[in-house]
Amino acid sequence: MPRARRGALIQCDPSIKALIIQIDSDKNDIILEELDDTHLLVDPAKVEFVKRELNRLLSKNIYNPMDEEENQ
Repeated sequence: MPRARRGALIQCDPSIKALIIQIDSDKNDIILEELDDTHLLVDPAKVEFVKRELNRLLSKNIYNPMDEEENQ
């Protein structure tokens, strides 16, 4: 018998989906269902947390040439 779940649908590219899965791997309380390669059903109370963590992870991978000039 099917059961209904309340969740937030997130559409993203596969690389961002991999990052969300990585974030969820610690507690396993964010992702309710992996629907396909580009869609996740997540706990609606965790959406803001996911956004903050994604911003934190993505900001670590940004190259800023100004940082290099300050160190010289």
